[in-house]
Amino acid sequence: MRWRWLSGPDRAGQVVVLFGGWAAGAAPFRHLGDDRDVLFVEDWRDLDAELPSLSGYARRSLVAWSFGVAAYAHWQAGRADPFHRRVAVCGSPNPVDRRLGIPPAIFARTRDSLDEVTLAAFLDRAGAPPLTAPDIDALRTELDAVAARGPAPVAAWDAALIATRDHVFPAPNLRRAFADVPLREVEAPHAPFCGWTSWDEVLA
Repeated sequence: MRWRWLSGPDRAGQVVVLFGGWAAGAAPFRHLGDDRDVLFVEDWRDLDAELPSLSGYARRSLVAWSFGVAAYAHWQAGRADPFHRRVAVCGSPNPVDRRLGIPPAIFARTRDSLDEVTLAAFLDRAGAPPLTAPDIDALRTELDAVAARGPAPVAAWDAALIATRDHVFPAPNLRRAFADVPLREVEAPHAPFCGWTSWDEVLA
């Protein structure tokens, strides 16, 4: 688990902490801009890192995308919750699950066939930019860690966003996973961020 600032930290008054997905890095989000600082977190091989103090911000928002949804819920368990709003985007607290996440057979096929060609195809279907010289072994290890970690503890989600053209987490599975959470659906692929220009639109 690693974190870095995409903008800030200059104590803009508001901060978005973004738990990212697998393989895509920060590229899908870099065009989103407003007066918030943005802290990006990635790499779910372990969940041991502590985030920097956010106490100086008057408003703190959490956006978790894809595998970042389960990673955040695992990481947050047992820690004080600093966030005023928490939005799950195209991911599930049950990341590998026939009814609530990615069906196990599809997950296994992605993991077992992973190479630079299949990764490029995956990112293209997801609507994410391609990677240059990806570390395939590290990405496969990350998939293994996500599967081994299993379902996440219950987290206090304020909203969940589902993309109807998501070929990673099927929309019906996410509707079941967030049956008790206010839902918003968009006509978009797994990485739906290209349809927005600001964090306000993501956090709506």
